[in-house]
Amino acid sequence: MQARPYHTAPTSFPSPSKLPRFHRTPSPAKIKIPRVISIPTPDTTDHASSRTSLDTIDDHVAAFWDYQFLFVSQRSETTEAVTLRVVDGAVPSDFPSGTYYLTGPGLFTDDHGSTVHPLDGHGYLRAFSIDGVNREVKFMARYVKTEAQVEEHDPETNTWRFTHRGPFSVLKGGKRLGNTKVMKNVANTSVLRWGGKLLCLWEGGDPYEIELGTLDTTGRFDMINGHDSSMNNRRNGGDTWDITAGLLKPILYGVFKMPPKRLLSHYKLDAKRNRLITASCNAEDMLLPRSNFTFYEYDENFKLLQRQEFNIPDHLMIHDWAFTDTHYILFANRIKLDVIGSMTAICGLSPMISALSVNPSKSTSPIYLLPRFPEKSPSNRNWRVPVEAPSTMWLLHVGNAYEAKDVHGNLQIQIHASICSYQWFNFQKLFGYNWQNAKLDPSVMNVKEGGDELLPHLVQVSINLGADGTCQESSVEPLNQWSKPADFPVINPDFSGNKNKYVYAASSSGSRQTLPHFPFDMVVKLNFLDKSIHTWTVGARRFIGEPIFVPKGREEDDGYLLVVEYAVAIQRCYLVILNPKRIGKADALVARLEVPRHLNFPLGFHGFWANGS
Repeated sequence: MQARPYHTAPTSFPSPSKLPRFHRTPSPAKIKIPRVISIPTPDTTDHASSRTSLDTIDDHVAAFWDYQFLFVSQRSETTEAVTLRVVDGAVPSDFPSGTYYLTGPGLFTDDHGSTVHPLDGHGYLRAFSIDGVNREVKFMARYVKTEAQVEEHDPETNTWRFTHRGPFSVLKGGKRLGNTKVMKNVANTSVLRWGGKLLCLWEGGDPYEIELGTLDTTGRFDMINGHDSSMNNRRNGGDTWDITAGLLKPILYGVFKMPPKRLLSHYKLDAKRNRLITASCNAEDMLLPRSNFTFYEYDENFKLLQRQEFNIPDHLMIHDWAFTDTHYILFANRIKLDVIGSMTAICGLSPMISALSVNPSKSTSPIYLLPRFPEKSPSNRNWRVPVEAPSTMWLLHVGNAYEAKDVHGNLQIQIHASICSYQWFNFQKLFGYNWQNAKLDPSVMNVKEGGDELLPHLVQVSINLGADGTCQESSVEPLNQWSKPADFPVINPDFSGNKNKYVYAASSSGSRQTLPHFPFDMVVKLNFLDKSIHTWTVGARRFIGEPIFVPKGREEDDGYLLVVEYAVAIQRCYLVILNPKRIGKADALVARLEVPRHLNFPLGFHGFWANGS
């Protein structure tokens, strides 16, 4: 399907001058629409009931403020673990003991007039330690003390002054012209516990190691550049782009302080081989019509087992990717250099990301199948030639991928993922953030016309390779024909890389006319064997983030689902425990635990479940 221009009919939201009085909100005569807000001093009021009359309000004003409160700044940290109060159900006695880690941004505005994009917000690590024996949950939350966080935060006065631009923001109260602090590593995107280390990752730099128990920041953890030091200056000659790369490296490495290789924030766990797989790309690839990706595989002690580099002749922006027994899989999210945007970005007049734009110039989507073990590959297939999927799609997140051979030696690959359209995806408008006025616009995420196709949704990508490696067929279909907007597909991690029966994801019920698509308010469970779909909805004026599966038995859906509920109308967060087998039934909810109001936190990005052992 050829990408084409489109016109949206966004949900309309009130202007500041027309906002009526709305419960706790000051009158519009005294306040402008907020860029972001901070949580006030702790409220010790006992909100015994988590359901209030506020839940029944659903108009444009309520929708606008609900969206703002989802990105509320949280400046408080815990000094010691806090036991969460159970407000519904009970923590099951057979819940596996362990910790659910959730990371995401914690701060969006400083004390000097600057506001940043949610993707540039300082990493705020949340930890829910679950004790099934004593049937209790303890909560901790700390900022990741990155170099940028230490520079921008004064711990004595608990005040902030942003000095780093970050890729998606423009500072108002800080230095703009000549500010080369672009690569603001905020360690806010994903979290991982592996080889005895707890790591917070970000899209474009080294992860930060966190001390288990206290959540104190240990410092940077060099996962890749130590292994690649001999490779950084490998290409000293060659074609035009090699020469251009050589000219760019001193500027990017020296002036903008970019690492030679940027670690991607998404990693993979190979359950069969008990391996951690990570990927990186070269810093200069952002500006060149080619892409270099390096994959690393580690054993359970963080020993590097193998490293492979691939040079792809296309300009790509990769956030997530997939793997199977024999392949690394890259969906070619194609981008191009924006010349005018590059000049304004360098001058500090626009975000650095404005130097790039999406490139929907093809009617198909290239998918690169890169050999994971080239020496064992039975075919001589040229991996530089991509499979062309019959759809123009921008990949967001991968739930799982696996492969199987038929009796004739043909290889069948299945990928379960969330995608969106090139027409809708816009680097400068993610989450509806407008860098020019530093405000959040919910309508960007809630287009009315064609929303099911334009916005994030779940698909199954099927690729059939012949015995000689040639592509026989490829297809892209909605997962179980589920067409509602959805993202963050997850599975039982014990089945990662293997054939799975179930996928869980965050989705939208569409029950709110003013926020029909995002934020998400529903967990969906898709069964691939019988094609059934079951859902659990959080309720009115409440949202959810990414679900996480906690295994406890041999069956694929034997375990529990964890998801955070954001009750924005009352500014509260809850940890919700669901029974995966009962999704779609009245008794799916196992327990709901309340985070104290003074520790209420903004929307998290990605999480990780770590068994107590």
